[in-house]
Amino acid sequence: MSLAPRVVLVHRTTEYEELVARHGTHGQAAFFLTSRGRDIEEVAERSRRNRRALAEVTAAVSLTWRQARVERGDLDRFLFGPEDVVVVVGQDGLVANVAKYLSGQPVIGIDTDPGRNPGVLVRHRPRDTGTLLASARGGPADELTMVEAVADDTQRLLALNEIYLGAAGHQTARYRLGLDEYGGAVEPQASSGVLVGTGTGASGWLRSVWQGRGGELPLPRPTDERLIWFVREAWPSPVTGTSLVAGELGGSGRLSLTVESDRLIAFGDGMEGDAVELVWGQTVRVGVAGVRLRLLT
Repeated sequence: MSLAPRVVLVHRTTEYEELVARHGTHGQAAFFLTSRGRDIEEVAERSRRNRRALAEVTAAVSLTWRQARVERGDLDRFLFGPEDVVVVVGQDGLVANVAKYLSGQPVIGIDTDPGRNPGVLVRHRPRDTGTLLASARGGPADELTMVEAVADDTQRLLALNEIYLGAAGHQTARYRLGLDEYGGAVEPQASSGVLVGTGTGASGWLRSVWQGRGGELPLPRPTDERLIWFVREAWPSPVTGTSLVAGELGGSGRLSLTVESDRLIAFGDGMEGDAVELVWGQTVRVGVAGVRLRLLT
């Protein structure tokens, strides 16, 4: 007997809730913010909007469906099932946070704060939830390209926006960089890290690096099977070069990085706390992932 579909509501603790947890009471949190020129009422109102959105989304779920709720900090301990429909209630970044734990499940992004969030990934309002759930399995969706890094010890990292490879704290990293499409050319480098991103990431961190380089490379679209990569602040020396500092990766192209520091890390979508650790001599290969994020339009 097959299981009924399950709606998984993904949310995150609000800034107001974090402030009260840290300072003990609403009054103490208000005093803390006032001392820094902020008004707690604005923070509290955003928290109330978030709670109302969660309540409205929950109420829209059919009684014949199963439900689960997971906070962002617990995503790495939550087991998603193939029958799940994932409803992300919050900011655009929360969709990116959950993407790497999925394998084709449809995702609905619900914007809790229109006008404050860009709405690139959280495209819908709470009132739309019922209609979207009814057509979640066959409705129109964008298949967003993801990026993956695979180390030679089988560690694997997925990301929707970008993957950073470098030293913890963004200090100088030493490594050898290689590209498949240039006949295996390899260059020793010292830099503040390498950034490899998707078309979705081209609206964030990756875009700021791209603009700083003059915007010469064409940015990919979120659904393009193409990545762009940049070496950040490559340092020329008698033993390190700067000729391989930017480029594109197609569907089968891979960028390889062999560690020549005691310890480097790789993390995705800004989640440095969930990093893959790499030690001297290890090689990691980065390219287009075999899975995509199915985001309902």
